[in-house]
Amino acid sequence: MKVMRQAVWLTEHMETHKGGKTMYNGIINIYKEKGFTSHDVVAKMRGILRQKKIGHTGTLDPDATGVLPVCLGSATKLCDMLTDRDKEYEAVMQLGISTDTQDLSGEVLEECLVTVTEEEVRNAILSFIGDYDQIPPMYSALKVNGKKLYELARAGKEVERQPRAVTIYDITILDMKLPEVTFRVSCSKGTYIRTLCYDIGVKCGCLAAMKSLKRIKAGVFSEESAITLAELEKLRDEERVGEVVVPVDHFFEELAPVHIPDEFIKYIKNGNSFYPQQIKERIGFGDGEDVRVYDEAGRFYGVYTMKRQEGRFVPKKMFLENDLK
Repeated sequence: MKVMRQAVWLTEHMETHKGGKTMYNGIINIYKEKGFTSHDVVAKMRGILRQKKIGHTGTLDPDATGVLPVCLGSATKLCDMLTDRDKEYEAVMQLGISTDTQDLSGEVLEECLVTVTEEEVRNAILSFIGDYDQIPPMYSALKVNGKKLYELARAGKEVERQPRAVTIYDITILDMKLPEVTFRVSCSKGTYIRTLCYDIGVKCGCLAAMKSLKRIKAGVFSEESAITLAELEKLRDEERVGEVVVPVDHFFEELAPVHIPDEFIKYIKNGNSFYPQQIKERIGFGDGEDVRVYDEAGRFYGVYTMKRQEGRFVPKKMFLENDLK
């Protein structure tokens, strides 16, 4: 079991409410196993932790496995920010087959003999490194005119989808035994690996579909530190869940920290602005610079932005740890 935090963090990232119930604020890096939807993972975690305020940070298909950061309590405000981070995957692509879902879980539409060489396949794969316009698959959660694409697809309808700009930062071919190819890809948010496989097939002059997918990294969260739902349940039984709760401010480590004296902290609790002379640090901040805000005890309150023209810091995102519903 991968434990990410020492017990010293325990009291900083949980709160006890009525009835002695322990509530958590932070992120748990879950390893999603095959057969679960991302919503299934959230539902099971609500049962394991007996906490309602939980949200995931980017959908993985039921057949996909791997890293799924899950936000708890006040950290649910991070869900959209974590979803926007870059991702890294390991995928197995099968040439010579086309399906309606662009992976092998779908209905087979067409099959063909694979006559391309390994060198041709390698060149086709590597040609996708960089920016390219990707047409989202019909079987996706994207909406067109208020309708999710997969709902339209299940009703037998296909609609025009606008290409979306995505970036493939790197592709490493791990194994090639045609018609199958295993590769690792790092990419921008919104990239569909199923569609990348399909597009590679088109580039090769044949068909292709994704056979399997594992997400190995999402932002700062990696496969090595992810835990399964069964491991989480065991930690709960041992009263050690706090050891794997990553604090919210970990996400903002690149920002400078500032500390507010106790006499002014009531204004921060209400989400008000504050002035440079009200912080303990005596350093200059540039216009538009973001900072992490703490009280004197080291309790994290949120992210503020310096507005030089106004001469003050204004709230950008608040993460009060008692903000549990």
